[in-house]
Amino acid sequence: MTAYIRGATGVWEVVIGLEVHAQVTSKSKLFSGASTDFGAEPNTQVSFVDAGFPGMLPVINTVCVRQAIKTGLGLHAQINNESVFDRKNYFYADLPTGYQISQFKKPIVGEGYLDIDIEDDKTKRIRIERIHLEQDAGKSIHDMDPHKSFIDFNRAGIALMEIVSMPDMRSSEEAKDFMRKLRSLVKYLGTCDGNMEQGSMRADANVSLHRPGTPYGTRAEIKNLNSVRFLGQAIEYEIKRQMEILEDGGEIKQETRLFDSTKCETRSMRSKEDAHDYRYFPDPDLPPLIVTKAEIDEIRGELPELPDIKQARFVEQYGLRIKEAAVLVSEKEYAAYYEKALEASEAFQDKAKASACAQLTANWILGELFAAINKDGIALDNSKVTPELLAGLVDLIENGTISGKIAKEVFADIWETGKPAKSIVQEKGLLQLSDDKAITDVVLKVINDNTDMVAQYRSGGKDKLFAFFVGQVMKATQGKANPSIVNKILKEKLG
Repeated sequence: MTAYIRGATGVWEVVIGLEVHAQVTSKSKLFSGASTDFGAEPNTQVSFVDAGFPGMLPVINTVCVRQAIKTGLGLHAQINNESVFDRKNYFYADLPTGYQISQFKKPIVGEGYLDIDIEDDKTKRIRIERIHLEQDAGKSIHDMDPHKSFIDFNRAGIALMEIVSMPDMRSSEEAKDFMRKLRSLVKYLGTCDGNMEQGSMRADANVSLHRPGTPYGTRAEIKNLNSVRFLGQAIEYEIKRQMEILEDGGEIKQETRLFDSTKCETRSMRSKEDAHDYRYFPDPDLPPLIVTKAEIDEIRGELPELPDIKQARFVEQYGLRIKEAAVLVSEKEYAAYYEKALEASEAFQDKAKASACAQLTANWILGELFAAINKDGIALDNSKVTPELLAGLVDLIENGTISGKIAKEVFADIWETGKPAKSIVQEKGLLQLSDDKAITDVVLKVINDNTDMVAQYRSGGKDKLFAFFVGQVMKATQGKANPSIVNKILKEKLG
């Protein structure tokens, strides 16, 4: 699908590609045994290899290799049986060796793809060009002293997967959807924790504009975007900036830019280097990395149920709508919570009620539960509303013990106290009124108290006034009357 934007001088096509740096989940670094724990005291997790001491030899971390292969398999990509580590030469103060061990011409993972959801329940395929392994640099700190910069080498040597997309995205929304989907995938695989705030996952966005039917324009690269929101804002600003330059007759420079999240704008950092500027050559200390078909097949057998497959199963097995299933599988813990709640539900075990229970449980998770989590700013795992407690609440609704309106009041109590729904209902006397005779008495009283409204109803105002009578009955019963029984009896008596 191609999307165009209109400027003052005509139509433009936006072209976006992403380079995502995902920190590999492993206990030690790519070429040393130093720890990768986050938050340690500066320069306490640095080996001689990481610090670039003379004579130190890098030794490949097998776990990191397996994690890269697993990610490639999750992206339906070609796994290369032979890959080569290269030295990428450039100077940064926080790069102790003066070069980065990376992969250039022969990466460990070749072409693959990731499907993203777009409008009307359709998907768009974003091609993956490659995934290569490389070591991270250290971290320069500029805000601790007005005259000096400090360097923390704890991050130096940590394994990164650079996941490079083809320029297949045509809007900031598509780029954000790709980033969300990729983050979800690596978390499912357990190959990266996806924590963008801590820098475990960050993106570089390549953006260019051109007239439809003409060659792609010159791209600018926006570095180190560490949230999906910032990614979208940076791309939107860059599209506007480039379009204004081009429509004024100017030219776009091939350069690297940084995003200022406080001003919501990008600024120039340096001219964009080409591959030859880095003087790549094979690392003389590391032989070619050979991976056999048997090893790849073994890793393939370890893959969990991935988000796309799980989403399709939720639609097929539980009857959910595609968008509902997409949200529930977007985080591994959401999907697990949902299925644990169904497993704990008595109503779900009843075949006659299973479909309705599956939908009702999804509604409560996507509605009340997510709203409460967002309001209080906590993780799902820290909520007092366990899957078992939510299942108990849904069962009370399904068997007619409480109404949906009362259930919201009960949910609020569960959220605060962690008590079972049944106990709260008994303590507060919230049992739903389902006795036909008792509800009939209330209905007759409401009708007798509103004879003028009854006359209007019977003279052609059914559609407008029926909800009024339902509301009066529910008010008289303090919301405890069974809605379906109220509707049935009202239709009988008003008719």
